[in-house]
Amino acid sequence: MGEEPDEMTKVTAQLSVSLDGFYAGPQFTGDGNWMDSAESAAFFRVTRWATEAAAWRERQGFAGGQRDTNSDVVAESFGAAGAYVMGRRMADGGEVPWGEEPPFRAPVFVVTHRPRQPLLRGGGTSFTYVTDGVASAVEQARAAAGGKDVAVAGGGSLVRQVLKAGLLNELDLHVVPVVLGTGLRLFDADLDLGEKEAIELSPIRVLHTPQVTHIRYVVSGRGPLVLDDRGRGGGPTVTV
Repeated sequence: MGEEPDEMTKVTAQLSVSLDGFYAGPQFTGDGNWMDSAESAAFFRVTRWATEAAAWRERQGFAGGQRDTNSDVVAESFGAAGAYVMGRRMADGGEVPWGEEPPFRAPVFVVTHRPRQPLLRGGGTSFTYVTDGVASAVEQARAAAGGKDVAVAGGGSLVRQVLKAGLLNELDLHVVPVVLGTGLRLFDADLDLGEKEAIELSPIRVLHTPQVTHIRYVVSGRGPLVLDDRGRGGGPTVTV
């Protein structure tokens, strides 16, 4: 049996997006090399700030990189996570490139419809395949996080599922100054919002660099869209 979830554990997510809200190019569905696809080209563009950071490279076992605000953001995100939740497509795509010591160094819970035995890797990383939904994966990750955060690692479809389910506490958007025009959009119609309903968020931190602007939001949750007084301040309406 796993440990009881810590009530202080936050469920967080972060994604790098273009100014027009895409985290990757049009979804690759062919039989060729994903690395040559339009999906990957856009993904690598919006995540360039991270791969150039020293903290990211160190976590991957690479040398070099910049030691700056962006690197501090990467290091902070790795340090805060006690467990991860991930989509099957991301997990399958990363299994070979991540090698025998993936960068997570914590339990990873993979949301999937296809059962698979747990996969154990070096450095403290394990992959547990969860077939009974997003809420179950988040709950198992909370129990395994040891009081640290549960990080929803993606992709974007999974982040939307967690947001839609009301399970997300904080969202970090890394907004890159590029317009992609098309691709995989983070926020889409599958959030199932009503015609006069919205998900409210409050920004609690903004860090700006030339490569990317990091915005952290607290997710307040769903609420109605209510017409305000349009600037009248509650006073009488003056007819001119």
